Amino acid sequence: MAAGPLGRDSRQPTQYAPEVLHAIPRADARTALGLLGALPFSGADLWTGYELSWLQPDGKPQVAVLHLGVPCESPALIESKSLKLYLNSLNQEAFAAPTAVSRVIAEDLARVAGAEVGVRIESVEACTAAGLVALPGERIDDLAVEVAGYEVDAALLAVGDEPVSETLRSDLLRSVCPVTGQPDWASVMIRYRGARIERTSLLRYLISYRQHADFHEACVERMFRDIQDRCETEALSVWALYTRRGGLDIAPFRSDFEAVPDAIRVGRM
Repeated sequence: MAAGPLGRDSRQPTQYAPEVLHAIPRADARTALGLLGALPFSGADLWTGYELSWLQPDGKPQVAVLHLGVPCESPALIESKSLKLYLNSLNQEAFAAPTAVSRVIAEDLARVAGAEVGVRIESVEACTAAGLVALPGERIDDLAVEVAGYEVDAALLAVGDEPVSETLRSDLLRSVCPVTGQPDWASVMIRYRGARIERTSLLRYLISYRQHADFHEACVERMFRDIQDRCETEALSVWALYTRRGGLDIAPFRSDFEAVPDAIRVGRM
C-alpha cells in the first residue's frame, strides 16, 4: 500500500493516465484466512461507476454508467482511489465511440488485476429505467440483540439442528478502511443450505465488523470462510453491496454453488 494513492494527497490527472492504477495482491489477506490453495468459492467484485465521462471526437462530453466485474481468481484487486483517479483521467480524452472506451478500460484494468475484467457501459437513461430493487432475502435487523464487541468474532455464529434453505439480509454492516480509517457501509445477503443458522447469532456476527479494518473484498471472503467453517453449510453465497464513494460502489460476491448475479441498485446505492 505504500506505493498507492490511498490516504495520501493525490493530484488529479488532466489527461489519460493508466499509470495511476494500483494493484493490491489478494494473497496477503487470503493467507491470514488460510486460503493458501484452491479457493473454496468463486465470484467477482462488482463495481458500478456513476461518473464515467469522456469526449467525442468533436469535443462534446459524454456521460454514462460503468459496470465492472473483477474475477475473484485474479491475483490482485484494484485499489478504489486509484480507479477513481484513472476514470477521471478519461474526462478530457476523445474516443470515437463507447466501445472504444470499454476496450481501453478493459485492457488497462486487466493489466493491473492480472486477469480479464468484464466491462459494460450503460447509458444514463437505461440505468435510470432499471430502477431500484430490494436486496434478496429476509431482513434480520429488527431482531433484539445485545452487542458487547465490535471486532470480528466468528465464535458468535451458532446453528440449530433443523436443515433449511434460506436467504437472509442485513443493512447493519459497517467496516473500516484499513488505510484511512473511514467507515464503509453496506447491505449484505447470506444465502445458504444446511443447518439453520441462529439469526441473532448471525446479526451479532455481522455487527462485529463495525470496527474491523479491511478492504471490502477481504471482509466478504472472511464472512464466507467463517460461516462455512462455523456453520458447516452445504451451499453458501455472500454478497455485500457497499455504498458508493466518489461515484464508485463495490459489491463483492462469493459463492460455492451459484453464478455471479447481475449488478443491482438498492435504495442506499
